[in-house]
Amino acid sequence: MSIKTIAFPNSELRNRVIARIPAHQRADADLVVYSAEEKSAKLSRDDIDVLILPYLEAGPTIELLDDLPNLRLVITQTTGYDPVAHLPERGIAVATASGVHTGGTAELAVALTLASLRGIDDAVRNQVARVWDHRRHRSLQDRRVMIIGAGEIGAAIADRFAPFDIKLTRVATRARTDDRGEIHGVDELPRLLPHTEVVVLITPLTDETHHLVDRDFLAQLPDNALIVNVARGKVVDTDALVAELSTGRLHAALDVVDPEPLPEKHPLWGTPNTLITPHVGGDTSAFEPRVVQILAEQVRRINDGQAPLNLVRID
Repeated sequence: MSIKTIAFPNSELRNRVIARIPAHQRADADLVVYSAEEKSAKLSRDDIDVLILPYLEAGPTIELLDDLPNLRLVITQTTGYDPVAHLPERGIAVATASGVHTGGTAELAVALTLASLRGIDDAVRNQVARVWDHRRHRSLQDRRVMIIGAGEIGAAIADRFAPFDIKLTRVATRARTDDRGEIHGVDELPRLLPHTEVVVLITPLTDETHHLVDRDFLAQLPDNALIVNVARGKVVDTDALVAELSTGRLHAALDVVDPEPLPEKHPLWGTPNTLITPHVGGDTSAFEPRVVQILAEQVRRINDGQAPLNLVRID
């Protein structure tokens, strides 16, 4: 069954993708614009077969999906797809931008870890206050690091940690081995956490990982352990994290939080030993050329009757 219309979230992205598609591959599907922010003139909602979501603030466009009776495929510009995870059960396929954010997110995971351990956030505040405060900080070298999440980004984070002489433990939903060695299952966390100094979260948000990091999880970590979250905010129970951080016992470096964006008066802003970045892990200069490339490939595949890249599978 052929696809007639592919809708982009804005004209700029549509034009950049068209520029990457050879002329002989453009004619099959009509490439239009449809989102909560921008819509093609005279475009009927009945016309849309494929919809590409906005990269940021996709929520308002997702709310429009029920109004698209012929929608058959939703394409995200993100690796995570939790806001549209329900669609495959309704017969609407979902394809992600897996791979586009890998390098940037892995870079930030390491950067947050180093910044927190080496006190870079404190140094920046001291610079603003013109205070010279020489202290000895912990190195990443020799730390016992756990990465929770063994997908593509988890592997990229492990690669970037490798030169730092760490002791690495990898954890995923189920125990297994791969070409890197052993992966522990989440059921082993009570045994592993007391011996872990840095926990990096890069697991997808699912029913099983929602509030994976809860009060019991945090209580099992040793004093001065660091939580680095580059996954999804709801993987962490924010109330439990605030309570633990408020004691000064643990440290956190967070690119994602729950709720997001974090309200101005939220207590997480004021907890000690806390470094927060505003969900910028994959949003780097490397993002745009890579997302344009993968979207051009998706259009080519759709026009050729091939399955899109990174289709979400439901068991």
